[in-house]
Amino acid sequence: MATVFFTSIFILGSSDSGHALLCSNQKLRSRQTFRRACYQSRCGLPLNRGRRVFCQSRTEETQIRRYSPFLESASIDGNDSLVPDDWQAVPDIWRSSAEKYGDLIALTDPYHDPPSSLTYKQLEKEILDFAEGLRVIGVQPEEKIALFADNSCRWLVADQGIMATGAINVVRGSRSSVEELLQIYDHSDSVAIAVDSPELFNRISEQFFSKAVMKFVVLLWGEKSSLVSDGKIPVFNYKEILDLGQESRKSMPDSDDGRQYSLYEAINSDDIATVVYTSGTSGNPKGVMLTHRNLLHQIKNLGDVVPAVRRDKFLSMLPPWHCYERTSEYFAFTCGIEQFYTTVRKLKADLRQCQPDFVISVPLVYETLYSGIQKQISSSSTALKLISLTFIRISLAYMECKRIYEGTYLTRKQKQPSYLVSVADWLWARIVAALLWPLHVIGQNLIYSKIQSAIGILKAGISGGGNLPSHVDFFFEAIGIKLQNGYGLTETSPVVAARQSNCNVLGSVGHPIRHTEFKVVDSKTDEVLLPGLSGIVKVRGPQVMKGYYKNPGATEKVLDEDGWLNTGDIGWIAPHHSIGRSRRCGGVVVLEGRAKDTIVLSTGENVEPVELEEAASRSNLIQQIVVIGQDQRRLGAIIVPNKEEALLAAKNLSLVDIDASDLSKETMKTLLLQDLQKWTSSCSYQIGRVLIAEEPFTIDSGLMTPTMKIRRNRVVARYKEQIDNLFK
Repeated sequence: MATVFFTSIFILGSSDSGHALLCSNQKLRSRQTFRRACYQSRCGLPLNRGRRVFCQSRTEETQIRRYSPFLESASIDGNDSLVPDDWQAVPDIWRSSAEKYGDLIALTDPYHDPPSSLTYKQLEKEILDFAEGLRVIGVQPEEKIALFADNSCRWLVADQGIMATGAINVVRGSRSSVEELLQIYDHSDSVAIAVDSPELFNRISEQFFSKAVMKFVVLLWGEKSSLVSDGKIPVFNYKEILDLGQESRKSMPDSDDGRQYSLYEAINSDDIATVVYTSGTSGNPKGVMLTHRNLLHQIKNLGDVVPAVRRDKFLSMLPPWHCYERTSEYFAFTCGIEQFYTTVRKLKADLRQCQPDFVISVPLVYETLYSGIQKQISSSSTALKLISLTFIRISLAYMECKRIYEGTYLTRKQKQPSYLVSVADWLWARIVAALLWPLHVIGQNLIYSKIQSAIGILKAGISGGGNLPSHVDFFFEAIGIKLQNGYGLTETSPVVAARQSNCNVLGSVGHPIRHTEFKVVDSKTDEVLLPGLSGIVKVRGPQVMKGYYKNPGATEKVLDEDGWLNTGDIGWIAPHHSIGRSRRCGGVVVLEGRAKDTIVLSTGENVEPVELEEAASRSNLIQQIVVIGQDQRRLGAIIVPNKEEALLAAKNLSLVDIDASDLSKETMKTLLLQDLQKWTSSCSYQIGRVLIAEEPFTIDSGLMTPTMKIRRNRVVARYKEQIDNLFK
């Protein structure tokens, strides 16, 4: 390596000056440090803070460098003694995967420009180059870098590149409002930003330029020429970051010489990896601090839920900043899978084309698929419709008998049946199932195989991030498509429980995953309740967050000194039975709703709206529904109707002329109330009044979160005046 002679450098850490003061003779062997300092000064970037100076016979500048221990150990100190899979930081997984799966395709991203396809080796290299490129432009350990972008291969590289430097990424999607993004940026103390596209940057630039302090901007997709920029803040595109990192890595001094002028610090498992802001369904988003240890717990244990193997295909469509998609991706890439990126609009076509082994998604996706199948059946000929519905009913009965004799029939009864009753129950279920089985097989060959081919999920759909309606759950089981439901929160990285393929107890969210404890307590006394009794669900495990960023008060409210997290959910744990139809259900977790969503009527009765909303969502006349009635004598509902289906139903019932093109509000209310009574008749409470919403609840309107959950409090606030009039 060539030696560079120049006067010694003292870096002034002020972000205002950005200049280097040169003085007195000294020799510095690290070309990388000198080039970085000159580059940052030339670009007007703040020079690296956090320098450590060692006073010996001469003053020497030492660059602090955080690194992912297993990912970068070979290039830093030539140490190959670390055990594969003994990871300390999340980015460590990429070296393991590159060594195991090398030239296998890791990901395919066809809908961005340019389309991308990377092998595991290429993916590891891009992450290393991106991380080093960030170091070159001045990213320091523990700095917060905002990553506001949607799902793509470059999101993954940026996310892991930031983590590999020891910096902390603060993530959100592009569909969030400018106000929300600015609030997250400011609250998190972010110093720079990586954005998805010129469109997003131009949408937020005016407010960010005037109200936020930014060292630089990284553009993941698109051209810099499309940006509306004042030219004062350096902007780098994705390729420029990679090129800077690649050049720096090529000229990196050998490890002995490099150690003399760099202080290398391995990322610790307890270091914060990311700050993820909650979806804000019940108030302002809070910044959840997740450590590398939190995320590594998920990576190492999700295999019990998703038994992925080399070359399995995964279809990815959820926002990657959401913990559920994010940790699932991390885990999946350790198995040697191929991930195919899709969008909501392309989902149905890509399901058929890609034929994924696993789809990890939210309940809304499976509800949409269910509704599409039901609509197709309803629009078919009378004979075909009758045949299809008959076979589906037979298969539903067959699968219920199967759950009984297999011991996965959910119950909350604490007392188990006698041995004789259990044997009789088992024998009866076996006989009925044997009688129904031939018809179930005929239904499979005639009808379900076509549905399976159209949906394209080969092994299982994994559902999380919300409540999976029971009718969707039972329907997919009947037609031979496995759905595995899970449960978690952003605060738990997120998965704490999930149904496994060999014990898929419908109606539950499954058993706790490894190293995770559950308890259900009384909301008033905090006393631990017996299995089968409903209360507040609390969890404890290695995946539980470090706390809320800059919000110790909120942290103390949900996380006690013993590590128990109050989830805010109401649920119960299934009792253990050694015999009978529920013998394999012991310990599974069942959720009933959010404690904050509970509606207290003026009569003092507590109502969980989820049960009613789930039942009502089966109606093809109802697009969206929010049950209301706090402090009222009876319940009501805000409904976004499916106007086309409602008009068709009204014509069939002769409520309007055959040529009518619209319905009056009164006719619509009459139809909706009749349908609500039909679908909610088995529920504990009934809905008595209906308020019709003219526009759907959407992300853009602020009435849904980016993860497609309805913001109940905002809907109620939006329609407050109409609600007051409704209950007069």
